[in-house]
This record gives sequence, structure tokens and C-alpha cells, in this order.
Amino acid sequence: MSRIGRQLITIPENVTITIDKSVVTVTGPKGTLIQNLPARIEVVVAKNILTVSRSSEDKKTRSNHGAIRAHINNMIIGVVTGWQKELEVRGTGYKASVNGDKLTVIAGFIHPVFVTAPQDVVFTVTDDTKITVAGIDKTVVGQVASNIRKIRPPEPYKGKGIRYLNEFIKLKAGKTAKA
Repeated sequence: MSRIGRQLITIPENVTITIDKSVVTVTGPKGTLIQNLPARIEVVVAKNILTVSRSSEDKKTRSNHGAIRAHINNMIIGVVTGWQKELEVRGTGYKASVNGDKLTVIAGFIHPVFVTAPQDVVFTVTDDTKITVAGIDKTVVGQVASNIRKIRPPEPYKGKGIRYLNEFIKLKAGKTAKA
């Protein structure tokens, strides 16, 4: 059995879970998320406890077992508290600003880069250098944060660029002059 898949999920009081054939819908105070179940994976809710089980022992089903349990758990956390990723912009003249659902990043290019927030994702910018990506779906928040980081990844000599907050970048030594 999968160690992750075997774990039970306790459902908070303000969350409702509905299971319709192969679709799990999680509704909470922050919104609603939907997860499709793969074949041979069953989800059962009894007395505020959610159990994920499998009906086959083939490799694909075993790998899906723990993954689906983790996805459903992340959905429950997302509709109750939400998810967020924090990024930091470093470099002379590098800054970010937000206008509605559009994030504008100035990161050393001759033009600003615009990023539009997907549905249920919110951008906030503090101090022109700290970007927070928040939402209820963990995978969407992580992907949007990754896309923002890809605009200008941190370079290895001075560390300029966009990085996750508290991300460690190992800096290389530059060229040395001949003596």
C-alpha cells in the first residue's frame, strides 16, 4: 500500500465534498475545486473522514493512489486557507507593480513584461520588489509563480533576477585580473 494513499483526510466543518462517479468536488469558504479520478481509484467519505483506496495493484494505479490523495488534501487546504508563493525581484532598476489582475515586471529588458492572473489567482506587490501569488489551487499558484520567475531567472554572478523568497543562489566567482 502507498504510505501517502493510506493516510486518512479529516474534513473540516466548513468544507463539503461531493463525489459523482469519477469527479470529486470540494467546496469551502474560498471557492470550489474539481478533481477527476483515474480508473480504479475510489474515494469514500464517512463521518468527516475521507478515504482513498484502489481496486487494482498495477503500477499505474499504485502511482495514482498517493497522488490523488495528495491532490484532494491540497484542494481541502486551498478552499479553507488558500496557497501562496512569494517571489523577490533583485537588481538595479528591477521592479514590479500590479494594476487590477495584470502584473507588470521591469527586469532589465527594453520593455516591461506583463503577466495576466488566471481565474482565482491574485497578485500583490509590496516594496516594488516582493511579489505574492495567492489562490486556492496549489498547482495553478505554483505554475504562475514559476512562469513569473522564468521572466528573468537569477543569474549566477551577481544574483540579479527574480527568485523565490529565501531561495539560495550559489554565486560564482567572476574573472580575476592578471597580476
